[in-house]
Amino acid sequence: MADREILRLEGVDFVRDSLQILSDIHLTVHAGERWALIGPNGAGKSTILSMCGAVKHPTRGSVHVLGRKLGRVDIRELRESIGHVNPRHPLNSPLTVRQVILTGATGTTELMPRWVPDAAIQARADELIEMLGLNGLETATWSTMSQGERGRALIARALLPDPPLLLLDEPSTGLDVAARELFLTTVDELHRARPDLATILVTHHLEELPTTTTHAMLIKDGQGYASGPAREVLTTELVSECFDHPIEVEHRSGRWQARALARS
Repeated sequence: MADREILRLEGVDFVRDSLQILSDIHLTVHAGERWALIGPNGAGKSTILSMCGAVKHPTRGSVHVLGRKLGRVDIRELRESIGHVNPRHPLNSPLTVRQVILTGATGTTELMPRWVPDAAIQARADELIEMLGLNGLETATWSTMSQGERGRALIARALLPDPPLLLLDEPSTGLDVAARELFLTTVDELHRARPDLATILVTHHLEELPTTTTHAMLIKDGQGYASGPAREVLTTELVSECFDHPIEVEHRSGRWQARALARS
């Protein structure tokens, strides 16, 4: 159901080594919503995403993911229902595309020893290889794949368990312009194929937002500066205030563009 709550952060603070990283964060995400977390470097975007992924716990406040409250749930079990795409995926072994995707079934970086995927998991991997345009690359190894190919493989890996929530942590990192555009097209196609899938994408570049983005949250100095429908939040005024610099924002053909202006 499109109105089903997927994620809720209420009054979240996060303190690390006596340093206040987040202060009073509120965020609610429903099924089918595609959120963007945007802000300067060091604003706290990735820390928020880590709580959405049940990796970090808040110092104060509450985090509910898929109806379960952090601190009162088996974290390992919960993480199995969350897809996470990290372009800095720490893989050094020469796994093939298919093998990388199959690690999504175990939530590990490497293939589990003596683990054999069943027919249903193999069929799901085939479906994702087709959906994400990875045909012909099934025998390519991680070390020989381009950044764009790796990105699509990581999306397939994250989607293997068919999660209701997908987290994208600066997914365009390391991509050239052509690869970035192909990747964003892939994300848009994914949203159309899975209309109930909730996604949260972290970036500090508006050009890296897919056209299917529905909501946005601007984060400044560890606080939620503005939050709501993307067209209402990603404006010249609010983005300029968030980054403490005059930035002209345009929305054209479903995509955002940002241009820094000279200070007057």
